[in-house]
Amino acid sequence: MESIFRRQEVKFVITDAQRGQIYDFVAGRIPPDVFGKYLVQSLYFDTDHWDVICTSIDKPLFKEKLRLRCYGVPNLHSTMYLELKKKYRGIVHKRRIAFPMAELEHKSVRDIAAADTTQVGRELNFYLQSMPVHEKVHISYHRAAFEDDSGLRITFDTDVRFRTNLLDYQHPDGGRPILPPGLTVIEVKTLGGIPMWLARAFSNLSIYPTSFSKYGVGYKKYIVHKGDRE
Repeated sequence: MESIFRRQEVKFVITDAQRGQIYDFVAGRIPPDVFGKYLVQSLYFDTDHWDVICTSIDKPLFKEKLRLRCYGVPNLHSTMYLELKKKYRGIVHKRRIAFPMAELEHKSVRDIAAADTTQVGRELNFYLQSMPVHEKVHISYHRAAFEDDSGLRITFDTDVRFRTNLLDYQHPDGGRPILPPGLTVIEVKTLGGIPMWLARAFSNLSIYPTSFSKYGVGYKKYIVHKGDRE
């Protein structure tokens, strides 16, 4: 199964006090998505020398990252998502294919992408053939998500964790925190701009957009600053 998403993403990092107010406000205006609150786990792919994230940090007009994502702690019947996230001039294009976890028992993600004959599968296969990447980083967080019929999606991410060992999905609480305690990442995803009612609420609470990447922040904090870069 393939999926294609194209939307604008705006991010905010907020305090507990701000979260208490904006969360209740959003919950009163937009219904939760079909899953409500859940755990997100992703393995990000990079080269031996971190070329993917270093390029991303330089903020080029175009950048892309590959990740293997699941929701919750998976078993062999759980659905996995191999995603290529591209960003061009602030617009995010996400391409992904879905398959059961059981396929990873005997195949690599390269095998799975190569066998997928859809357009997205071909794009993923081209990326994996042209980039010497492999599973490099595990990032997990707890998410509460809201979404309406217009395509407006607002997510609240807490307890964001980063690790370069135990690159699996059976240790969701492992890793080191990316943010100090008491901070939450909000992502607003839209097909157009942020609606006026939400922009006013953010302004009233002194919540302002910021450039934020979970992978980028974790890399700077635990690889560059700790001197662990290869």
